[in-house]
Amino acid sequence: MRTGTPARVGQYTALLAYLVFLAFPFLWLVSTAFKPPRELGSLHPTWIPKDPTLDNFRQAFDEQPLLHAALNSLLAALAAAVVAVLIATPTAYVLARRRTRLAKAVMGWVVVSQAFPFVLLIIPLFLVLKNLRLINSVPGLVLVYVVWALPFALWMLAGYVRAVPPELEEAAAVDGAGRVRTLVSVTAPLLAPGIVATALFAFITAWNEFFFALVLLKTPEKQTLPVVLTHFIGAEGVADLGPLAAAAFLATLPSLVVFALIQRRITGGMLTGAVKS
Repeated sequence: MRTGTPARVGQYTALLAYLVFLAFPFLWLVSTAFKPPRELGSLHPTWIPKDPTLDNFRQAFDEQPLLHAALNSLLAALAAAVVAVLIATPTAYVLARRRTRLAKAVMGWVVVSQAFPFVLLIIPLFLVLKNLRLINSVPGLVLVYVVWALPFALWMLAGYVRAVPPELEEAAAVDGAGRVRTLVSVTAPLLAPGIVATALFAFITAWNEFFFALVLLKTPEKQTLPVVLTHFIGAEGVADLGPLAAAAFLATLPSLVVFALIQRRITGGMLTGAVKS
């Protein structure tokens, strides 16, 4: 115990420092969102607003169509999450159960594709969407989000499939169930935590995405929330700090709420994937 105490203290100290590092931007964002203009320009800023106000939120909604942009983001994120999961679940099942060279090559390509930067993909994606006449449309943006989320979704779900004992599927086959029936009735319920975690990843990625939305959406009525947030920055690069912080705080809430609601399923899925039969 004496030997492990310094190491444990060091671990907890490092963890606390990491948590502070992660929480600082969000806490400062919340503080800024409720500060009046005179406190925002103060040379001695404080953590807690001395005279908190909701004027920044009112001004943010008056200046920009935040609700409409949030609806666009919600539709794109939900559609991308649902489509990505529907495609990735059966594909990951096949890749995990069939240990062929082709399956290994596909999984290797899935891992390598995660290293590609956005800049390399935007031009070919733009040309494809142009030929499909999906430029400046939410469905086109959803298609891009699905393509971007699929590699990680496949890799993630394949790990959950491998954690499901094959004996359960063999028992279902003995009872006369086919591949599709086995996947739907036996494997899919056991993959529920992994499917939820994958859908959450796709949703949060699409909700927070900025680069593709900026390039592909030109009409203000179709722009998503991250793009609309840039409108609080003037032509000379001067930000309207109060309304910007208020709008950014509201844009962050959906991700936090969704994660808080299903964090138990994510934790359960991670533990399931870590236990071998």
